[in-house]
Amino acid sequence: MKISVVINTYNAEKHLERVLESVKAFDEVLICDMYSTDKTIEIAKKYNCTIVHHEKTGYVEPARNFAIQAAKHDWVFVVDADEFVPAKLRSYLYEQIKQDNPPSGIMIPRKNYFMNRFMRCTYPDYLHRFIKKADTDWPVEIHSHPKINGIVKKIPKKRKDLAFIHLANESIYDNINKTNKYSDFEVEKRKKKKYGYCSLLNETIFRFFKFYIIKGAIRDGKAGLIYAGLLSIYKYLTIAKVWESKIKYNDLEKDLQDSQNR
Repeated sequence: MKISVVINTYNAEKHLERVLESVKAFDEVLICDMYSTDKTIEIAKKYNCTIVHHEKTGYVEPARNFAIQAAKHDWVFVVDADEFVPAKLRSYLYEQIKQDNPPSGIMIPRKNYFMNRFMRCTYPDYLHRFIKKADTDWPVEIHSHPKINGIVKKIPKKRKDLAFIHLANESIYDNINKTNKYSDFEVEKRKKKKYGYCSLLNETIFRFFKFYIIKGAIRDGKAGLIYAGLLSIYKYLTIAKVWESKIKYNDLEKDLQDSQNR
């Protein structure tokens, strides 16, 4: 039984070499690139990856679907260009598919870092990343999850040795830029949802409370406080932008028109 690793990229040179080192022992490593302008392709060629291209879409899901279908093998392991795969996780996945009745999908935990600190408030951050292609449909909307027809197994969260290591470790500046970008894409996904006046404040506060108190960011010191705040800002901006997309009045044009008619 063989496994294809699928990695979607756009200007991903920062972490790509370390990621490819961690997955080079798999049967196929396929890079689906959105026409990078840095050294991404050069690095991929160095590791003899299969390389395909997809138009730049701004977020990964459409290109991810394309890449999964382009993979040679029916077992597909989806890895981001900033995720390190431990050797024990690779061995675990091969053990799973050798079983008489293997699962059609496996949810894998991920260790996230912020301000150089392991964020306990986000762990286990389960990801649907190991799939049997024939049993899986992956919607193209941003932050969507695959629909798997079959048994889905979840790696126990206590098995931190099998978790992805997220290399991003973003700065506050990078996090804010990503928040602004991704909240734009959320608008299309949520435009049919109704958000009342109270939701802007209530959902933002609940998001902060959820991560800072319930999820335990309070244990992560200053980094946890900042991180919970940034997540609540993401929720605030998403709802605000949905409101903005539905605005039907235009006071500026009305005032200009009235001024011309006086």
